[in-house]
Amino acid sequence: MPQPSPPIGVLLLQLGTPDAPDAASVRRYLREFLSDRRVVDLNRAIWLPILYGIILQTRPAKSAKLYQKVWMPEGSPLAVISRAQAAGLEARLNEGADNPAVIVRVAMRYGNPSLASVLDELQAGGIERILAFPMYPQYAGATTGSSLEQLFGDAGRRRVVPSIRVVAPYFDDADYIEALARGIEQVRDTNERPDTLLLSFHGLPKRYAEEGDPYPDHCRATAAALTRRLGWDDGRVRVTFQSRFGREEWLQPYTAQTLEELGRQRAKIMVACPGFTADCLETLEEIGITGREQFVERGGQSFARVPCLNADAAWLDAMARIARRELAGWLS
Repeated sequence: MPQPSPPIGVLLLQLGTPDAPDAASVRRYLREFLSDRRVVDLNRAIWLPILYGIILQTRPAKSAKLYQKVWMPEGSPLAVISRAQAAGLEARLNEGADNPAVIVRVAMRYGNPSLASVLDELQAGGIERILAFPMYPQYAGATTGSSLEQLFGDAGRRRVVPSIRVVAPYFDDADYIEALARGIEQVRDTNERPDTLLLSFHGLPKRYAEEGDPYPDHCRATAAALTRRLGWDDGRVRVTFQSRFGREEWLQPYTAQTLEELGRQRAKIMVACPGFTADCLETLEEIGITGREQFVERGGQSFARVPCLNADAAWLDAMARIARRELAGWLS
C-alpha cells in the first residue's frame, strides 16, 4: 500500500514581539531587532555603542509601559492574533481531508517562537516541504528580506535542507485588497462619514528606498488598489508613514504630523494600517491611543481606527486562496 506523504509546513513569518511587557523582555527583543543589519545598516563601530550605551539603557522601560497598555491576558496582541491566524489557515487548508495535509506555524524573526525552533519542530514531524508566508504584504528589506534571509540561513545549516517556496509580495492581490476594503466598510457603516481615510504604513528610512527598496511603491500601489475598490475619490484618501526612529529622514509624509494637521482642520477621519496584517503596538498604541490623542488635542472632530486584518474570516479565506496558489503541485 502507498504510504501517505508527510504534511506540508506553512510558516507565517512575523516580525516579533517581547515575551512580556517588562523592561527586561523588551530589552532582549530590542537588542535582537536593532542588531539586524537589514534594520539598521550603519557602521557597527558607530551604531553598537549607541545601541548598547544609550538605546538599550533608556528605551526598554519606556516601551514596556506602552506594551502594558495593549497587552492581552493571553499575551502580546501580535502573538495572540498570529496564532489565531495560523489556526484559521490550517483549518481551511485541511478542510475535507481525512488526515492533516498542512501544518501551519507562526515563526518570529525576533523573539519567540524563533524560526530555528519552528524549523526544528517541523523537521521532527518529518516535514520536508515548507511554504514561507510573510505577513508583510509590501516587501521591505527590513521585514520580508530579513525574515527570508534568516529562514534560508537557518534551513541551510541543516544536514537535510527542506524544499522551500515563498509567497511573493501580495500588496495588490485582489483577495488581500477585498479583505482590507471590507474592514474599512464595516467601520464606515458604524461611524460618522469621514472626510479623510488615512492609510498609515510603517515607515522606512528614505535612503533605503533610494537604494532600491520597492517598499514605498508597494505601499502606494496598495493604496491605489484599495481606493479603486472602495470607489472613493482620490482626494479623500491620504498615504502616510509612521514609527519613525532616529534622526535620519524617513519616508514622508509622517503620520503623526498629518494627524495634527487634520486635527487643526477639525476633520473627521478613519485611520487604517494596511501594511500590518495583525494588530500590534504600532497600531493599537501608536495609532489607537497616542495618535488619537494628538488628533483630538488639535481639534479633530471624530477619529475611528480600522482594526487590522487579524483573524477576520475574509482575511483567513484570502490567506487560504493565496497559499493554495503557491502550493500548486504540492497540495492536491
